[in-house]
Amino acid sequence: MHAEIGVIGGSGFYSFLDDIEEVEVTTPYGPPSDPIAIGTLPGGDRGAGRRVAFLPRHGRDHRFPPHKIPYRANLWALRSLGVRQVVAPSAVGSLTTAYGPGTLCVPDQLIDRTHGRAQTYYEEGGAIHVSFADPYCPAGRRTAVEAATAAGWQPVDGGTLVVVEGPRFSTRAESQWFAGQGWTLVGMTGHPEAVLARELALCYIPACLVTDLDAGIEVGTGVTHEEVLRVFAENVDRLRGLVTDIVTGLPTERECLCPQALDGLKLPFDLP
Repeated sequence: MHAEIGVIGGSGFYSFLDDIEEVEVTTPYGPPSDPIAIGTLPGGDRGAGRRVAFLPRHGRDHRFPPHKIPYRANLWALRSLGVRQVVAPSAVGSLTTAYGPGTLCVPDQLIDRTHGRAQTYYEEGGAIHVSFADPYCPAGRRTAVEAATAAGWQPVDGGTLVVVEGPRFSTRAESQWFAGQGWTLVGMTGHPEAVLARELALCYIPACLVTDLDAGIEVGTGVTHEEVLRVFAENVDRLRGLVTDIVTGLPTERECLCPQALDGLKLPFDLP
């Protein structure tokens, strides 16, 4: 089984592919979140026929909380199937009233506020330092922004996503602190996903759907789990269509710097 593009998202994304076959992949880091569904894009546009691998980030039954997701296995499994570009839709909170629920954001920066997560493949065998100044693929980001604009989203191009450990939401003081730093979005799954993709020389492309205003910028009790699920459900069909458009628009030949991320480094093992 082979795929050229990977999508890591929620269970609502299964229906965006045709002719799905599931494959179980073993990795040195254990099994991924679920068997990987491989299929083709439907329709008659230029993206039709592209082989896409879909992996539900939390498992199809949502059994993995954000701090327990097998991130290393997920990215390794996708690369072993031939994937070189990864589209990563996710639900996030907004740290500014300018981006209300339903806003589509394509951040260009990331802040890590997690702890205890395995976040590298290079734990032994020598020091491997991978550049991460710009954590997302610039070509993939451009494709995502263009696809969202064409679909009528009025996307936010840029911004900083701060990733917290979870599974709890932020306190009001934490949220106000994040906003005070100039950060614009808060989520729980964007790290270490992005850095692991870079360590495998993959393109990683975020597509963040705002589901709530975080606790520090509104009065009341703050964000709730039910609110997040409701807003995501209201937008999942549209977001699924956008992911299809992004996949369709991604280049067949990568000309960004992501494939060169490991050039000149002596790796302690062979990549899949």
